[in-house]
Amino acid sequence: MAMAAAPEHHQQPAGTPSSSSPRLRVHDTTLVAPSPSPPETSLPLTFFDIIWLNSPPVERLLFYRLAPDADVATTISNLKDSLRHAIHAFYPLAGRLRLTPGTSDRYELYYRPGDGVTFTVAECDDADIDSLAIDDPRDVAKIAKLVPSLPQGGGVFALQATLLSARRGLAIGVTVHHAACDGSSSTHFLHTWASAAACTGAEARPPPPPVIDRTLLADPRGMYDVFFHVAPSTDEMEFVKLSADQLFATFTLSKDDLLRIKDAVADEAARRGVAPPRCSSLVATFGFVWSCYERAKESSGSDDDEATITTMTHILFPVDHRSRMKPPLPEKYLGNCVGPAFGKAPKIELEAQGAGGLFSACAAVASGIDEAVRDIGTSRMDAWLDRIREAGSLLTVAGSPRFRVYELDFGFGRPAKVDIVSVARTGAVAVAESRSSAGGMEVGVSLKPAGMERFHKCFAEGIAWLQQRS
Repeated sequence: MAMAAAPEHHQQPAGTPSSSSPRLRVHDTTLVAPSPSPPETSLPLTFFDIIWLNSPPVERLLFYRLAPDADVATTISNLKDSLRHAIHAFYPLAGRLRLTPGTSDRYELYYRPGDGVTFTVAECDDADIDSLAIDDPRDVAKIAKLVPSLPQGGGVFALQATLLSARRGLAIGVTVHHAACDGSSSTHFLHTWASAAACTGAEARPPPPPVIDRTLLADPRGMYDVFFHVAPSTDEMEFVKLSADQLFATFTLSKDDLLRIKDAVADEAARRGVAPPRCSSLVATFGFVWSCYERAKESSGSDDDEATITTMTHILFPVDHRSRMKPPLPEKYLGNCVGPAFGKAPKIELEAQGAGGLFSACAAVASGIDEAVRDIGTSRMDAWLDRIREAGSLLTVAGSPRFRVYELDFGFGRPAKVDIVSVARTGAVAVAESRSSAGGMEVGVSLKPAGMERFHKCFAEGIAWLQQRS
């Protein structure tokens, strides 16, 4: 599991032209160092971090529309200048991941003066903002090249600004190694950067700075060693090989849709004579999407097949535990502090249309959250990674509506669209707040054409059923 020593800072151009991907012209790749430069620092990985040591990076893509008279050169220059100041507060992200010298099993984020974040400026004439910033299915190949690769030698953070067709749009690609920080921390950085880019007056109020102190996270039970020895290997965590026809689409649940789901679950609980599960908007979203996902799968057997009837299906989603640690961690703690929540239900129940399938899915999700909260600080944490391996049929979730990604305004308006591109390789679904429906949710899904068609059909049928019963 040892990592190679870091070479000099260098990054290859972000992508090469192909028949199925945008033709990128890389104008510039620079190393943007924190200003002023912090001192040399070694930040040890915690037990929450080490889980992600061999995981694929998280790739997020933000699309913006530019005004017809936008000064593109000034826009790019401002992004780069503001990045210098924003990354100063988050300087460990400008460093690299390495094996701690003199050890064989301890890893750290190591920063030295002169380190920085790679910032690539590119242009793509055949990528149109109007065809990319949409919910309809798009070829993954058309958006995958708009996010940068991590630098070789242990780099954990990279950014790319790509001007789109006729310079009417801008795509900001963000790639981060999950061992460096979780989604809460990485989007905290993005909000800080956006604030620095958009606000130049003395009255500007940036987000509070991150808390960089790993001693705040105690490890009295030796969880680092437990997770280090059972963490998935690089082979186990490999990306899925993308097919040429892989698609990415976004599905929206409005506030009214979520209320209808909650009502349907409560009515089904009353019909069964049981207490209704705690059904928040997030639980309703996960339950509905999980149910659609299972129904959209190709049948693996007949309805009376005993193996099919007894098969269990699982959903895995992250839960932020900052407030639950003892003592609690600050809300802006920089690092990882998320644990897995497991929802489990019989596959045949989730495949059932109507209230029955929704109830089973939402009840399992709510139960998974309760269990995840109870697990913190107990020996049940030891089995987290073993449970993931044993789950078999598993739907995973990335992102959170709490990250407020549609509020990321760098001075040229809010995003027209935000995607977590890496779910195309991990098989997860991406969740964010809805940009078009206050109180609603967006769900990003990546499937091959036949699977996407089935999922779209199940999703539309589910929404129609909810509307008909209200």
